[in-house]
Amino acid sequence: MAVDKNMKVIVVDDYKTMQRILKNLLKQIGFNNVVTANHGEEAFDILQSEGPFGLIISDWNMEPMTGLELLKKVRADAKLKSMPFIMVTAESKTENVIVAKKAGVSNYIVKPFNAGTLKGKMASVLGDF
Repeated sequence: MAVDKNMKVIVVDDYKTMQRILKNLLKQIGFNNVVTANHGEEAFDILQSEGPFGLIISDWNMEPMTGLELLKKVRADAKLKSMPFIMVTAESKTENVIVAKKAGVSNYIVKPFNAGTLKGKMASVLGDF
């Protein structure tokens, strides 16, 4: 099945610059329906009220709710639990990857990365596009 490039994607990051970078990378690979959130709490509210979304791309380190906490909350929610979730972080520690995998992350990207890396990770969770 072809990936719908018009699906809504939510980008969650506490840095506006990173939100803009991710939005631009998504645009480069054909995804223009992008919503941003500044932290996990805001993202969860948006996911509840503005759904459905086809993909969550979230930073790990944010306050007041981290990307990991958001991931756990999404996986515990009946309506959201099957939504693809890509975690973005500057941390490449093996234990962090294991914690994220156990929490149900779909894929993991370590900063810095480019459009090709993002596309590859997205294809691995959504299918080729």
